[in-house]
Amino acid sequence: IDDMAEIDYSLKSLEISRPYIDLDLKGIVYAAGNYISPPYVAAPFTIPDQSDSMLYLAFSEYFFQTSSFAYFTAGAFNITIAEETCSYFNISTEIFGSIIPEVAKYSVTPYPVMLKLMATEIPLISLQQDSFTLEIQGSMEVFAVLPGSATQSLFTTSIAANTSIALNIFDQKLMGSLCLNRLQFSLTHSSVGFFEISLLENILSYILQAEVIPSANAKLSKGFPLP
Repeated sequence: IDDMAEIDYSLKSLEISRPYIDLDLKGIVYAAGNYISPPYVAAPFTIPDQSDSMLYLAFSEYFFQTSSFAYFTAGAFNITIAEETCSYFNISTEIFGSIIPEVAKYSVTPYPVMLKLMATEIPLISLQQDSFTLEIQGSMEVFAVLPGSATQSLFTTSIAANTSIALNIFDQKLMGSLCLNRLQFSLTHSSVGFFEISLLENILSYILQAEVIPSANAKLSKGFPLP
């Protein structure tokens, strides 16, 4: 699929009759070079009996669950956002300090800020027609980047993100488009003293919307190869 994940298709059964050919395939996504069996069980399912089209494709939650597990194992949900990679504005302690007085007192001299995001649990998949939701539990640590590239942790938040991915098929690939539905933050550790994380929710949400979502959609647009 890409440098992080591989996909394996195996034929489970083949039924040929006059009106149709029924192929039952098992698709498993693995972290690249890491063939650990995912902690899920593939449940059998059937496609509704229809005859309006020449081809019908159906995917079970198992396929997407193994994808989530593979990319989690490969570290795809671990993202670093720094000044040199931020496309829209320079994030700094001055910006955070203008909103949070504790940051301004802690860091009088303006420094660039670096954000490290990581998923702390395997993202949960809930399959729907033509789309699925992805529940992500994670954390975000915010650092001040000091002279000489040393870093100083400012604070850490936990993140609960609800996203949805719309699916489509193009050029023999299953493609997706990610949309962020809901974000929740809570302060878990602070080197600058306690503050209300709600004061930062708008700017943190904007950074994720502006930097993380477009990057994820660029990867999803490459698609999963179909057999």
